[in-house]
Amino acid sequence: KQGTWGTLPAIGSAYGGGFFAGQISTAGNGIADYNLVVGPVASAQNSSIQYKNANTAATGADSVIDGPQNTADLVAGGSSTVYPAAHFCNDLVIGGFSDWYMPAKNELEVCYYNLKPTTTSNNTGAGTNTNAVPSRGSNYTAGNPAQTSAADFKDTGTEDFSAVIYWSSSDHPAASFAFGQIFNTGYQANYGKNGLYHLRAVRRVAV
Repeated sequence: KQGTWGTLPAIGSAYGGGFFAGQISTAGNGIADYNLVVGPVASAQNSSIQYKNANTAATGADSVIDGPQNTADLVAGGSSTVYPAAHFCNDLVIGGFSDWYMPAKNELEVCYYNLKPTTTSNNTGAGTNTNAVPSRGSNYTAGNPAQTSAADFKDTGTEDFSAVIYWSSSDHPAASFAFGQIFNTGYQANYGKNGLYHLRAVRRVAV
């Protein structure tokens, strides 16, 4: 596929301080405006971290696509003790880049769709994502998405997502919860903010 700047890298290949995870359309019109970069697992992943230290309302962070703004809202809303996950991502410097952030719900979903680690059947009650490129107006089928073809991101690969719950930065309308996604079936749900779940930082590169 061609971008305005040339040929896109392969999904899962080294790119932008991490690995190419796909494209997003912040306008939700199917036209890519950013390439999404997943940070290296060794430095950009935390395997046990809270969204917030209490199951109470967050400050802002209500977008399903604007991870940078959500992260900025959370960082501004409290210290790293209050919002550990957002501060973890915000404080990263990897590959000379300091613009890592906590992915929003629909950004995290793109990571699952393109970098699914397992061969487990998908949950068919999740997956619609108009911010994905190409836009997806329907949920997953049992077999789509399939396990990623990127060898390093397959289960037990050097950069794979674990088959567990990952936090997004998107707050849930119910004050006690935030959105997350489990990386074996793709199930998207709301989880108590003080739960200890996985986190993987991302960054954007403008198309």
